[in-house]
Amino acid sequence: MRLRIRDLREDADLTQTQVAQALSCDQSLYSKYERGERALPLDLAVKLAELYQVSLDYLVGRSDKKD
Repeated sequence: MRLRIRDLREDADLTQTQVAQALSCDQSLYSKYERGERALPLDLAVKLAELYQVSLDYLVGRSDKKD
């Protein structure tokens, strides 16, 4: 399963640092989530879905419908 968090971040014209700040985590940790080196915790996935106004299924690549 491929997370769409990088694509969503780039579409929103945000930096990794900006998203990391919104999640209250370090940029280096957020970078690992984007690269798939660390599993994205559910609570952060929910925050990202809210930030990008998409469903969790879309965020994690289980659906092509954003809502």
